[in-house]
Amino acid sequence: MRIDPRIHNQINDHPYPLLFATISGAHLYGFPSPDSDFDLRGVHLLPLEEVVGLQEGRETIEKSGIYDGMEIDLVTHDAKKFFGLMLKKNGYVMEQVLSPLIVHTTPEHEELKAIAPDCLTKHHAHHYLGFAATQWKLFQKENPPRVKPLLYVYRVLLTGIHLMLAGEIQANLIVLNETFKLPYIPELIERKVNGTEKGTLDQADLAFHEREYERLRVELEQAFEESPLPENSSGAAALNDLLIRIRLGRSINGMERTDDK
Repeated sequence: MRIDPRIHNQINDHPYPLLFATISGAHLYGFPSPDSDFDLRGVHLLPLEEVVGLQEGRETIEKSGIYDGMEIDLVTHDAKKFFGLMLKKNGYVMEQVLSPLIVHTTPEHEELKAIAPDCLTKHHAHHYLGFAATQWKLFQKENPPRVKPLLYVYRVLLTGIHLMLAGEIQANLIVLNETFKLPYIPELIERKVNGTEKGTLDQADLAFHEREYERLRVELEQAFEESPLPENSSGAAALNDLLIRIRLGRSINGMERTDDK
């Protein structure tokens, strides 16, 4: 995926230096519609005086709206907060670190990606089970039901199962389905990608998808039980070392930028 140059304007306007910025959401998951917004996620670095002083800096930066004709949803966390989330079985932040849709990167981002596998545990299954349950409830409340939240349900479940069995993060539903080969996924993606965000499903389809949701949920629970992933993360020491070095060592302002052009 070629990164639209206008997205770089949002990175350049960020109030703090960035360790990395990647694209998440439907673009990462493999089913963006023409009217999908761009979900930018990343890590910023608070200056030392805003960490040790009485006036603390902003741990989280959020920005959403229409910018340069694009709908943007940007969220970044300070490095300390983000590194802490990496140790809390949060699959969402792991997907952000490892996203192949890179808008801005640094050598320290490469270090973070190398550490990320040591932060993965079998208990990340709980994140994906909980996320899938939330998305399913949202899907059930819709009238008429839309394709978009249903695709999110399947994406979350398949990412979780793949992680438990293969030990790696894969957030792209198209790539995931090369392994799972669910015959209905391509048609759902086609309706989402070439339709609009408001593409809907027939009521007759609901019973089938409810059975599939339950089947895949049970499969994820079983994959958790059988997973070769460790019980606990072994990445804390490396994350701590990286955080100290970027706080007290080189400033990101002086880091070599490697922006996708």
